[in-house]
Amino acid sequence: MKRSCALWLLALCRGASALAVSLLLAGCAISSISNPFKSGDDPGAPLPPAPGVAANAAAAPAAAPALNGPGSNQCPPVVAWPHDRLVTLYEAGHANDALAIIHRGEITKLARECQFYGDRVVVKYGVAGRVLLGPKGKPGPVRLPLSVKVADANHRVLARDAMQVSTVIQQQNPVGYFSVVKEISFQVAVGTRVQDYKVFVAFGPGQGPG
Repeated sequence: MKRSCALWLLALCRGASALAVSLLLAGCAISSISNPFKSGDDPGAPLPPAPGVAANAAAAPAAAPALNGPGSNQCPPVVAWPHDRLVTLYEAGHANDALAIIHRGEITKLARECQFYGDRVVVKYGVAGRVLLGPKGKPGPVRLPLSVKVADANHRVLARDAMQVSTVIQQQNPVGYFSVVKEISFQVAVGTRVQDYKVFVAFGPGQGPG
């Protein structure tokens, strides 16, 4: 009787050990599958400095304009194409030379909210960004041209705006920040939705539709 009990307990222990090992392996497999993002990359990380631009620039982002309120859900999106959200100033005669960069401007944040007056939409938009000092740059005030336009689904431009954004780069910190909030309005055509339109933001003349 004692021998049969011992054999029964031994078999039970072996089965429990096998089950524990199976659960442990299953746990490892689940952990591996449920976390496919192992690189640590942050899709919302700020843009990296251009070659030659101050690598020790402060990592703090520009302050986001206080928009994107309740009215933003029915607003046209505000976008900046990758080639429009960057502008680099070089020394004369040294274009595309990383060691000749004076400064580089970057648009890092966009926001908007809308008000409606019949078939007319007024978009209050915000743009924030930073200016990084390059090897040939000097501390001081910097002004950059910014253009804004509204286009419909057929790339027809309905409204335009232009301005200068400015910042001051300090001697002890090779990065300056800018932020601006303005308004632009356009008429919504019959048979279209507000979401069919887009507000394009760019440095200089811009390269968006139109």
